[in-house]
Amino acid sequence: MKSKVQDVSVSYEVIGQGKPIVMIHGYFVDHRMMTGCMEPVFQNKNNYKRIYFDLPGMGDSDSSDWITNADRMLEIVIGLIDRLIPNQNFLLAGYSYGGYLARGIVCKMPQRVDGLALLCPVIRPNFSERDVPEHIVLEKDSRLLAKLSAEKAKEFNEDFVVQNERTYERYQEEILSGIEIGNNEFLRTFQKTGYAFSFPVDKLAEKFEKPALILVGRQDSCVGYRDAWDILENYTRATFAALDYAGHNLQIEQQELFESMINEWLARTSRA
Repeated sequence: MKSKVQDVSVSYEVIGQGKPIVMIHGYFVDHRMMTGCMEPVFQNKNNYKRIYFDLPGMGDSDSSDWITNADRMLEIVIGLIDRLIPNQNFLLAGYSYGGYLARGIVCKMPQRVDGLALLCPVIRPNFSERDVPEHIVLEKDSRLLAKLSAEKAKEFNEDFVVQNERTYERYQEEILSGIEIGNNEFLRTFQKTGYAFSFPVDKLAEKFEKPALILVGRQDSCVGYRDAWDILENYTRATFAALDYAGHNLQIEQQELFESMINEWLARTSRA
């Protein structure tokens, strides 16, 4: 489905009925990154309205010349939320750059967010300021890598700590599928000139007192895990977990543990 927010056509998908939960994917990819890891959690749950969408310039959503920084990107996200679930409270989950935008939503409209899940969140938008470990590979399927082109093997090797048939299949379906259709010219320009908010997103007027979850990969060489600890005190009811055997794609590499943690977070939000 499509919805116009200002002059930008945003592609979105709504699954189920009940408590709204807004899912925000990471940079360069599209909503399939979130449907791939989150929908299995909801297979036996019939009381959640899952809202997935493609950020501007990603997936099937349009870009626009006036979207020059994260503030403008956030305007689109909030505009879509207001259009799809006007005046309703909701749960919020954001992965990587989506975790950065999700904190922007908490900063701008905290009263409507009943629970927050930050998955491998971008904490420091400036790459040079991130405290990240060196990339390592903990599991490698040499036969699989030998089947791939040199370029695809290099990309997979750089992105994954756990490299096997299962993780590569999901990498193709949930990550590469979105990257291949995005507006790369817009995204690369935006990343260079407008990736960060103009305001201090982690200086909240009041602490967030609803159930929260912060999941990071112990071997995440993209955003790291240590920086996320710095924002923990903003969330008085947050569970913080750094998962071993997981990098920036922990939802794929540690699927069972990921789903267990999301289920536990949902259980806490239902009791809040």
